[in-house]
Amino acid sequence: MPLDQLSLLTAIALSSAALTITLFVGWLGARHDTYLLSWSSGLLLVVGGVVLYGMLAEGYNATQNFASFALMLAGFACIYAGAIQFRARPLPMAAIAIMGLGLIGLTGVAFLAGLSGLGTIFANLSMALLMALSAYEYWSGRSESRVPMVSNAALYAMSAVSFVLCAAVLVFEQRWTLTAQPRNWAEDINSIVLIVGITGIGAVSLTLNQSRWARHHRREAMTDALTGLLNRRALFGAMDTSLPPGAAVIMFDLDHFKSINDHLGHAAGDTVLAGFAALVRSELRRDDVAARLGGEEFCVVLRDLTKRSAAGVAERIRASFEATRFPTDRGIAETTLSAGVAISGVDGEPFEVVLKRADDALYAAKSAGRNRVHAPAPRLVA
Repeated sequence: MPLDQLSLLTAIALSSAALTITLFVGWLGARHDTYLLSWSSGLLLVVGGVVLYGMLAEGYNATQNFASFALMLAGFACIYAGAIQFRARPLPMAAIAIMGLGLIGLTGVAFLAGLSGLGTIFANLSMALLMALSAYEYWSGRSESRVPMVSNAALYAMSAVSFVLCAAVLVFEQRWTLTAQPRNWAEDINSIVLIVGITGIGAVSLTLNQSRWARHHRREAMTDALTGLLNRRALFGAMDTSLPPGAAVIMFDLDHFKSINDHLGHAAGDTVLAGFAALVRSELRRDDVAARLGGEEFCVVLRDLTKRSAAGVAERIRASFEATRFPTDRGIAETTLSAGVAISGVDGEPFEVVLKRADDALYAAKSAGRNRVHAPAPRLVA
């Protein structure tokens, strides 16, 4: 016996409305997270469509039926746009608008022709398509957070399948024209799946948003804001174990950096620091680590390098930096740098010990006249 569809539709509307408010409030607190606005706007349209569709139980009206589908299709198109925005992909707004209007138009043509059943089939298949596209977005982004992203993809896919079932029943029964709201097992399944799906999608989406913010704050806490390199705390946290044999620590210090701030301003100094950081990143491999220790002092940790190749890396960075000119509002900024290199012993050593030797080597390079790399012989550790 069919379930009370009006009650199911009411549950869909209430759960969607609650999620709409939650997402909108979330967007008010983080305006740059535009996907929250897209999701809340889409759900608001879906709520309007569901309310209109539920009113058909009191008396069928084809125009009202089409209006309900138009609102829901527009809502699901916004939700799909939000999924793209959540993936931080460029939003093809024109393409989504054309697709959404095209699906609404296709449904409308069938209703205008008096084939309300065919229009309902088109609407169900169109909503299934939009839900399937949203599922694909989350599935494609599963590397970010596998379990939540796959869960969201599964919930969207289940919703898409439920819409396909609604269309399939009408096709099987050859109901090309409706005189009453469809009531069958597929509609019941669709309503139940949407109640579960919207609730689950909302919970998972909010979890994903919170975890993304947590990762963002963690990165901010561990990253130097100006250069994008690790900060001092992050470096020592990453090097909490002994360095393996052959690892190199290079200390860099920009020569006479204070004079740049004094003569060209602190903005020019920031430009030089950011430029040096970019130069360092260009020399690093995947397993290497670079950090700004403070001021104009930097540290680089290179894995599995000999003294000569580590000194070679430091020398390439030194020569490239010496040849670089940084245009600023007050003129061209240029300077040199000094570097000290130390190598972990044959049995490995604590990071702080190797760092101290690299710092001593840096001091020797500055004492010898600056603009040079000092790399003493590696220390053998029994």
